[in-house]
Amino acid sequence: MKCLPQNKIGLANGNILHDSHAEVLAIRSFNRFLLDECAELARGGFGNENPSAWIKWRIRGGKQAEHRPPFALQEDVKIHMYTSQTPCGDASMELTMSSQEDSTPWAVRQEGEMLGRGNFDQLGVVRRKPARPDAPQTLSKSCSDKLAMKECTGLLSGVVSCLVEVKGTWLSTLVVPEEEWRLGKVGMERAWGRNGRMAPLGAQEVQERWRQHGYQFRPFDIQTTSRTFAFAKPITPDPNVLPSNLSTLRTPRRQETIINGVLQGRKQFDPKGASCVSRRLLWKTALDVALLVGVTVLVKRTYAEMKGSHELKARESIKKDVKELALKPWARNEGDEEFTLVTATQHG
Repeated sequence: MKCLPQNKIGLANGNILHDSHAEVLAIRSFNRFLLDECAELARGGFGNENPSAWIKWRIRGGKQAEHRPPFALQEDVKIHMYTSQTPCGDASMELTMSSQEDSTPWAVRQEGEMLGRGNFDQLGVVRRKPARPDAPQTLSKSCSDKLAMKECTGLLSGVVSCLVEVKGTWLSTLVVPEEEWRLGKVGMERAWGRNGRMAPLGAQEVQERWRQHGYQFRPFDIQTTSRTFAFAKPITPDPNVLPSNLSTLRTPRRQETIINGVLQGRKQFDPKGASCVSRRLLWKTALDVALLVGVTVLVKRTYAEMKGSHELKARESIKKDVKELALKPWARNEGDEEFTLVTATQHG
């Protein structure tokens, strides 16, 4: 399974990835990449002779402004993402319907309950993973929903946003295969476009409030490619093609193979199996960088206290708006917030 069941979330202790879907790993890996770039700059100080092509000091001298991130993306950086198939969830519902032998809507859900991939008559709603009704229940939101949220917060995680300014961190382009766009254009525009389910967020009063904190609703462009990924899931079902339970990530400094949310070869609840993009190790690395540059916001007793810090209040208010105005019903995946950085073996 590539999502941690709800009944195991409380055992994760910050070490197990809740969601190992490709799009989620790509975004977490991007955050890890930025942290590693920040660490390199921080170790060299303001006079670093080997500047990053991606990250810069937000100021070039003087006292760091209180509650402002010390780093920012270079101004010429644009972020693009490729996916070999339409992300799961609302954006892919038309594709899912067309692949069913019987496209009759499934059992009616209870009010406030997140759907899997059934109930084809209900579009524009938040859906959970895994989509199969016979799989263990999770509260992990679909990749369509998570990408939609990133149109509002930018790609930075809360932890990384304490170190890197959010300006310039929005996804510019999502690249999909031509055939996926031809069959799924309606769903993609509904899931992510200005005139789809996200439309209420474009209201002037909402955007004026967000801009005060550096945020905005910025839908990404969708472009197509005729190039085919050799290991992509075929649109037409092929009985000879079986899904893999492995996930992989790679950055210029990191490479990992992940199974069941931890490093391949490690037991699921072994702290040494924590991925470099796990909650624990992202927080630990960010804290190490923060201490090098004199930022104290990440110095908290628990992960929950860090996420609830004053500096992240604006970001949380943006997410609250998104959940109340557009992405409904959004159930929080809680239970893995009370860990500390001194209760498990640490590595980075």
